[in-house]
Amino acid sequence: MSAPVRLVMAGYFGSGNLGDDAILLGFIHGLGNLPVEVTVLSGSPEETYRLYGFNSVPRKDVTAVKNAIQRCDALVYPGGSIFQDVTSVKSVKYYQALVGMAKAAGKKVFLLGQGVGPVKSFFGKRWTADAYNKADAIAVRDPGSMALLKSIGVTKPIRVTADSALLLDRPADSGDGNDYNVGNMKAVGVSVRPYGKGKDVVNLFSDLCKRLFAANYMPVLIEMDRNEDGPLILEISKSSGGKIPDLRKLQTPMQLQQRLCRMDAVIAMRLHAGVLAASVGIPPFMVSYDPKVTAFAKLLDLAAAPPMEGLTGQRLFDLFMDFQKSRERHEKLMQKKLEELRAQAEGNVLALRDSMFPAV
Repeated sequence: MSAPVRLVMAGYFGSGNLGDDAILLGFIHGLGNLPVEVTVLSGSPEETYRLYGFNSVPRKDVTAVKNAIQRCDALVYPGGSIFQDVTSVKSVKYYQALVGMAKAAGKKVFLLGQGVGPVKSFFGKRWTADAYNKADAIAVRDPGSMALLKSIGVTKPIRVTADSALLLDRPADSGDGNDYNVGNMKAVGVSVRPYGKGKDVVNLFSDLCKRLFAANYMPVLIEMDRNEDGPLILEISKSSGGKIPDLRKLQTPMQLQQRLCRMDAVIAMRLHAGVLAASVGIPPFMVSYDPKVTAFAKLLDLAAAPPMEGLTGQRLFDLFMDFQKSRERHEKLMQKKLEELRAQAEGNVLALRDSMFPAV
């Protein structure tokens, strides 16, 4: 029996973000029975090993990362919005440097299921183009990412696939279906994330939650990123008198999927709150803070995601209620689109398989 192919997985993994971990898990699930040995560059190697059983090394330990790359056959980026410079160009530099390190060591590099951008700075564009032009295969999760790469000078072939998190299975639901219901109130998951300045997000979603309560819905605030979303959820609850249930400190995407199964609806700022809701059959009502959220709603044939700019609690509530009136239609459209998107997401795995496992 031949030795397994050794893969180093790079991305924002093991850093308390359920969406990024869902990307990693979806991609590895998609690998199926291929003979691979996986090492994850993780923000918390011990946690990544404990939760998922993957060998991991600290993503910021240069020596450990170099050693892992020296031992591997390929460096794989299974997805995420890691090539963006909205918060800092340091993210772009880090991931570009890994590509350079791998190529210098004679390793193959696969940039798969990528959501690229926004990339606005000179160095952000330069480093992104450099990384992608060195890759052995490129796959992006939406047409906008492909257009951006071409606009900054990427000349390598680019295929459009879909988000690797879509390859996650729907887990067995361990609940009784009524965990978040109070009387005849229906539970609505509400995924929030920091955006803009001041308390705009706090005020917007606090107002939305009050209106949901009044309309006989039970809002449940969802923490996708424990470092960014947790404090925000506490502020929203405090602003509302501390009465809003929440889902915080969940450790795996599967735990969130199980809880989403028991909800009637999901309102999502976070892209992967929407992806995971869709994965359990709930059409997510997306709220756009970023083009990737708008693109996802469009890919699922759902109602256009309202942009955060100028949005009020009343307007958001009204749009959600209109969305719910067409729930059955959205479900049918979404299921058809999901099948197509999952097939496209398998293209991320095929790009790796065609190069590393040509005989399979």
